[in-house]
Amino acid sequence: MDLLRQLLDYVLHLEGHLDGLVQWPWIYALMFLVIFCETGLVVTPFLPGDSLLFALGALAARPDGLSLPVLIVSLIVAAILGDSLNYWLGALLGPRIFRGENVRFLNRKHLERTHDFYERYGGKTIILARFVPIVRTFAPFVAGMGRMTYRHFMAYNVVGGIVWIVLFLIGGYFFGNLPLVKKNFTLVILGIIIVSILPAVFEFVRERRRLQREQSTDERPGS
Repeated sequence: MDLLRQLLDYVLHLEGHLDGLVQWPWIYALMFLVIFCETGLVVTPFLPGDSLLFALGALAARPDGLSLPVLIVSLIVAAILGDSLNYWLGALLGPRIFRGENVRFLNRKHLERTHDFYERYGGKTIILARFVPIVRTFAPFVAGMGRMTYRHFMAYNVVGGIVWIVLFLIGGYFFGNLPLVKKNFTLVILGIIIVSILPAVFEFVRERRRLQREQSTDERPGS
């Protein structure tokens, strides 16, 4: 039980263990796998995403650290391939869910929350969801369930994957080693997440106001 607890802690706080892995020959493959699974498998939304990318960027800024170009290219590919796999899983399993069959390894509440998010923002969800933990793992799955055109999905997928990876890696590269940031790493990550979801919040407010205006117009006499 202790071993399982230690393993879980290691996975959930992988970014805190990176110092010991920097010189490991398979570090890039491991990071590729983590990002691929976090975005590509609906059963692994607990894997670190934003915090891991920021920490990797900080490590790349050190003289004996990781290669930033290799991280950027490999993790962009991992993020795009992960979302693509998730899309096809949604397309495959979606009919079973719509027929009311129980799919044990899916969290129904997470799916419903992501579906609502998707209904509000449409295709832009694929980009916006990249910056929202949990939602980013389920958004491509819901896109597959909803039979979103794959060509359109891939366009949003590529843009979202590039922006997400580059933004957090570059952010970590330039700011991750500042003493203030290192002391308050958790708060910094939380702040980054809050700032990154602001576009989704603004979009939600704008859409809600638009619906309210349409509703008031419909309710006017003679409309």
